[in-house]
Amino acid sequence: MAEIQEKDSGERKKGQQKKFQIHVDFTPMVDMNMLLITFFMLCTTMSKPQTMEISMPRKDVVPEQEQNKVKESKAITVLLGMDSKVYYYFGKPDYEHPESVTETDFSADGLRKVLIGRNEEVVNKIREIKRKKDNLEISEEEYQNQAAEIRADKNSPVVMIKATEFSKYKDLIDALDEMQICNIGRYAIADITPGDLRVLQDLTHAGYTSDLKEVVIERETPQ
Repeated sequence: MAEIQEKDSGERKKGQQKKFQIHVDFTPMVDMNMLLITFFMLCTTMSKPQTMEISMPRKDVVPEQEQNKVKESKAITVLLGMDSKVYYYFGKPDYEHPESVTETDFSADGLRKVLIGRNEEVVNKIREIKRKKDNLEISEEEYQNQAAEIRADKNSPVVMIKATEFSKYKDLIDALDEMQICNIGRYAIADITPGDLRVLQDLTHAGYTSDLKEVVIERETPQ
């Protein structure tokens, strides 16, 4: 608390005002600060670490030939190359024709546009239930459950993400972010194959393989 102490020198001229010495005690302020800190510690919610779930493609109990057809028609392979460049191809890789691999980037008109175009049905359904959630027609829990079911639909695309040794860690994170933005429910991180490296080398001539003679690609021999 503040205290005012009178300072008296003994002699004071006529009409001269008294001088006072002010002393402020900050001890109660320290107690109040401790109470405020304790209050905020008890009432504040600590931030929780956010995790990203990677869904592996499901193995449905169907004949192998039919399963391969489904995979080929719905499969999208994303290759992460050097200098943050991105390449993709649909279905089964055609190592004999490097032009079947297309170069793109992480812009809105790049990989995102490709994924949304292939996943348009799921994206539209997600937008519809999100509109219902915003209008308070469904709860947040119902929205999450319905969105998970829509993303896991068998007709949704399956994305395989393959990173070369020349790609950056940031490229992989950006690719995973695109999966969430485009509502891709089935995707996985896979090891890049020698065939993928060979097709990137033939497409870009950028040195993806140090010795192409060591890269063995299985090709069907003509009958």
